[in-house]
Amino acid sequence: MLSTAAEILAGGRAVAAFNVITLEYAQGIVAGAVARRSPVLLSVSHNAVRYHGSLAPIAAACLALADAADVPVGLHLDHCEDPALIEHAIDLGFGSVMIDASTLPYDDNVELTARVAELGRSRGVWVEAELGEIGGKDGAHAPGVRTDPAEAAEFVAATGVDGLAVAVGTSHAMTARDARPDVALIESLATAVPVPLVLHGSSGVPDAALAEAVAAGIRKVNVGTQLSVDYSDALRAGLADGKADPRAALTAARASIQSTVERLVGVITSVS
Repeated sequence: MLSTAAEILAGGRAVAAFNVITLEYAQGIVAGAVARRSPVLLSVSHNAVRYHGSLAPIAAACLALADAADVPVGLHLDHCEDPALIEHAIDLGFGSVMIDASTLPYDDNVELTARVAELGRSRGVWVEAELGEIGGKDGAHAPGVRTDPAEAAEFVAATGVDGLAVAVGTSHAMTARDARPDVALIESLATAVPVPLVLHGSSGVPDAALAEAVAAGIRKVNVGTQLSVDYSDALRAGLADGKADPRAALTAARASIQSTVERLVGVITSVS
């Protein structure tokens, strides 16, 4: 059933948001959530929109899967830098969006984020923003670029966002699972900030450490790279026979995503 991030996050529970690149990703994610009887967010990034050339086709597929599922499934636009694309996503039925102005100077980040948050309120859409640096592996692991709790509280008050992505020691695009989120910092942020905290770069976090991060206060866990690694491995293995028809390989790749989703949903919901 199609739901919103606000509905799925109600009551303080944690939820996983999995990146969608192709239809098989979305199918595997929803199948994993249904198997676990757990809500999930289908997350389409700005980069995925660029890959497809437009948002509407992949959005239509995600909406159809969400409508047909018998667990709550939300559509989320991730890491969007363009307010016009955010409006388009809302028109298409997305229930949550992330405005990523984190590379801008602080005051500019606040100004743009506040405008998008106001749009979200007017349309009943949950808005996420980012404070801190969750970028390259080396930079995101340096203490100096992590999110400051006092600044985070000020940022949320100034912008009116519904969720905040924080830099706590994780990084995007990690294939090794050796990142260790700063649990003490997460606890401080959860105390200081009155909205759900979002962990990006979760693919690089071992399961036990991910559970600790959720226990400390993370409420939305974004996963992308781990799905792509598993999908690509299964796809390469399935295509090794040289057959022209790729459906068997794609079926195996889709199943690999379902398996990863089931495991990670189990980790996240076991402690929230």
